[in-house]
Amino acid sequence: MIILGILASLAAIGLLCWLLFTLAVFALPALVGFASGAWAHGAGVPGAILVGLIAAAVTFAVGQLLITFARPMWLKLGVAVIFVAPAAVAGFHATHGIVKHLMPSDAWQITFSVFGAIAVGITAFVRVAGMATASGPTGRDLVRA
Repeated sequence: MIILGILASLAAIGLLCWLLFTLAVFALPALVGFASGAWAHGAGVPGAILVGLIAAAVTFAVGQLLITFARPMWLKLGVAVIFVAPAAVAGFHATHGIVKHLMPSDAWQITFSVFGAIAVGITAFVRVAGMATASGPTGRDLVRA
């Protein structure tokens, strides 16, 4: 019975880590959506939810459009960094939440949390860069330009 509990805990941690890596790109739109919804709480709960959803969708759409259609590479990199920073912070806190239950040393907790933030940040950067190349111009468009 104890082994089943350990295996279930490992499966839950694995599932949550997969979810974190998959949804890391959406950390900025989620942050903007929650902040906008909290700001619009005076409109009632349905209004706050609607404002939050619209703000998150607009944030993601604007980021996607800037990465896809912006010409200067520094602008694309800046948008990518803006999307990656909240993902890295979320990765730090998610990793810290896991490792604080596994090791008593604060120094090792912070060390592993920093490694988790770096891993989530790199994953989010690769996914944001993949969004830019997946919908970017083709080779024929570059020849015409």
